[in-house]
Amino acid sequence: MRPLLLGLLGLLLLLQYRLWLGEGGIRERQGLEAQVRVGEEGNQLLRERNDALARQVLELQEGDEMLEAVAREELGLVRQGEEFILFVDDDTKEKSP
Repeated sequence: MRPLLLGLLGLLLLLQYRLWLGEGGIRERQGLEAQVRVGEEGNQLLRERNDALARQVLELQEGDEMLEAVAREELGLVRQGEEFILFVDDDTKEKSP
């Protein structure tokens, strides 16, 4: 009876080891779940960025106001008859070599 009990106890310990520390065990599962959470957070940020870009594309396709704003801000374009005036801070002159 005693050898059978020791054998079953050894088997139980072996199975517990594999369950907690072995390949495909609980520790590995927790690590994979953490990776999934990080991936889902990254995906959410990318979805929000994609939605913002999609809204910007629609605005550019639908109206001239957004197109004109982008042309003025990013490309520095002005309308015919307008004058372009650039204000420079004194702080930037002192900092640049």
